[in-house]
Amino acid sequence: MFISVFDLFKIGIGPSSSHTVGPMRAAYSFVEDLLKQNDLQATVRVQVKLYGSLSATGVGHAT
Repeated sequence: MFISVFDLFKIGIGPSSSHTVGPMRAAYSFVEDLLKQNDLQATVRVQVKLYGSLSATGVGHAT
């Protein structure tokens, strides 16, 4: 498996891309899984709990 430097470091939006890119990639992966399982249309609501530094800065970084 080949990993590029671009896989390790992502340029993202906001004042702290680690607090925006990570959640965006997690959400994308979650939606991809829903699509694979044909569950996306049946999904009405998703509730997320933030922990650690994301819980302290989530609102400010629009996470």
